[in-house]
Amino acid sequence: MRLGKLALMAALIGGSATLATGQTPIYENNDSAAILQVAHCDCGEAVCGCEPVGCDTGCDSGCDSGCDSACGLGDCMDMSCLGDCGIGSMCGDCCLGDPYSLFGDCCDCGIEVGGWLQAGYHSKALPIFNDRPDEINLHQAWLYAEKAIDTSCGFDIGGRVDYLYGIDAQNTQAFGTSPSGWDNGMDNGQYGQAFPQLYVEAGYGDLSIKAGHFYTLIGYEVVGATGNFFYSHSYTFNYSEPFTHTGALATYNASDDLSVYGGWVTGWDSGFDDNGDAFLGGVSAQLTCDWNVTYATTFGRFGEARYNGVEKGYMQSVVSQYDITDSLQWIAQSDYLDTENGAGADARNTYGFNNYLIKEINDCWGVGSRLEWWSTRTGAGPRSNIYALTVGANYKPHANLMVRPEIRWDWDDDGTIGLENGDTQQTTFGIDSILTF
Repeated sequence: MRLGKLALMAALIGGSATLATGQTPIYENNDSAAILQVAHCDCGEAVCGCEPVGCDTGCDSGCDSGCDSACGLGDCMDMSCLGDCGIGSMCGDCCLGDPYSLFGDCCDCGIEVGGWLQAGYHSKALPIFNDRPDEINLHQAWLYAEKAIDTSCGFDIGGRVDYLYGIDAQNTQAFGTSPSGWDNGMDNGQYGQAFPQLYVEAGYGDLSIKAGHFYTLIGYEVVGATGNFFYSHSYTFNYSEPFTHTGALATYNASDDLSVYGGWVTGWDSGFDDNGDAFLGGVSAQLTCDWNVTYATTFGRFGEARYNGVEKGYMQSVVSQYDITDSLQWIAQSDYLDTENGAGADARNTYGFNNYLIKEINDCWGVGSRLEWWSTRTGAGPRSNIYALTVGANYKPHANLMVRPEIRWDWDDDGTIGLENGDTQQTTFGIDSILTF
């Protein structure tokens, strides 16, 4: 068994080293954990017929290379094209087929019902969402029902509810007011249940308001497995950002390229009970056809009964997403958190810097890397620095199935986080699969 693991790790390292020179999928991230969207062609369509996501057709014209035209999907096994087309040409046709939906369209009334199953394995313990090593875990059995609003013709009302069962549930509950919190006691050993979202939303024209329990605006990664490229999460996501809020949040689309957010929430990771008072808001700007920048912030009282009775302060994240090419995206994220306790003394001070490179090879394959520096200080203690490098792949054998192998290296300069066995360095292999329905 041990030899098999090492062989698989060696194969993945070799494959990642080959692919990382220029190949992985491009994702649209949002606060509803929607399934990742990639700029794909329909089956049988030539590669150069694709249009980039979120851009006008005038922003990109023609093929990336003459080889794309010469060896489209039908002729991609032509080895004479290998030098220009790269490894994608060796994959042959990649037709994902039509996605299946267990529930279909609910009574043709605009209500979408769906979900996914996520199961995975990782060789070493990692923070929070990947802390049960060397066994196969059911991370997320997820169900959702949503009526998205459409304000193109005026006023509309909708909403969403999410239900989660799995080992990730306890990290997604309203634990900010533990031992209370509306779903905080729904545990079954290491497994549990959670309702990560339950909100109503109303809108008119360019303005919409959601009220209830919903995901945060902060950061790039999300709780839902379908919203992230990697199986594991960054330290910044785990330790410096809220997961959910309860309150009200308004969105105003000032133009096609500018959206503004603002609202009031009851702190961090709270249910429908008092856990603080904080502002949540930000702005998202499409600066160019290829470059989007989102600034999000929350400040005020983040939680009760945490640090000497209360934690209050300021937190921000800046996420820059730049399309280097139609199939290569660079994401740079910076987070800053500074809080104090009820006595006015320092509680937490953290910096997080994450860089992602995500490259699409074809509809079936993508590769990516994530490099993180996370710096933290608790109270008046010393500052600690933690580094992590993750490389991995996304493989879709079908439109409903995703497989995500990865290898991750962690360096903890003084053992602050506490890697497995008290180590300050760790190499972890992980792999999971996501089945959507």
